[in-house]
Amino acid sequence: MPAYNEEECMADVVKIWSDLLDTEFAGENTRLIVVNDGSKDNTGKILDSLKPQYPKLEVVHQVNGGHGNAVVHAYRKAVELDAEYIFQTDSDDQFIPEDVKKLWDKRTQSDFILGYRQIRHDDIFRLLITRILRYSMFFVYGTFIMDSNIPFRLIKGTFLKKLLSQLPNPVPFAPNIFLAIMAKKSGQELFNIPIVHKERATGEVSIQKMKLLKVCWQSFKELLNFRLELNNKIKNLK
Repeated sequence: MPAYNEEECMADVVKIWSDLLDTEFAGENTRLIVVNDGSKDNTGKILDSLKPQYPKLEVVHQVNGGHGNAVVHAYRKAVELDAEYIFQTDSDDQFIPEDVKKLWDKRTQSDFILGYRQIRHDDIFRLLITRILRYSMFFVYGTFIMDSNIPFRLIKGTFLKKLLSQLPNPVPFAPNIFLAIMAKKSGQELFNIPIVHKERATGEVSIQKMKLLKVCWQSFKELLNFRLELNNKIKNLK
């Protein structure tokens, strides 16, 4: 879970996801890894203050590197801990933990499972960009993924380790898209399971309107370049 300037909801988010681990995965050796991506508010202090209350909470602080960078940092931390399964979500309190079971029930059928925001509560501009990206991916890769960048995904640890080794360097702006493409192209059934997406009640999205358009163009160029390497990347996953 990456976190950036989420002081208003951070304590609640840690509680609801920690409660999920304690109730649905009682007795299992689980961790909640939160990467504080150089927050300028009190997010980092709040996370540190919560550690005594939640022994499964692992807090990682890093210089601000962006959402994708923080996600990859969290993935690598999970792989270092030799996690059998890794679930990734965001810290903005727009998902409900109970939906994890929908993905968990499919874990023996695929190493890489995605949720899908069937009703997505974001502004019109962001929804339009997402739709453009979806069809751009189909144009570039011949691959249709309903919600390739969704921060609601379950990945088998051994498979994630292989995927991370094939990510471009430096880390692309939206690494979750690249991971989804590689997983799909390698033959994994992503399922695209409908999950609940709530309206954001606190804070604000860090990338808006023209800045969002700029980074989407950046992502599209990164995807085009990656197309030339994809076949070799997929071979390396075998």
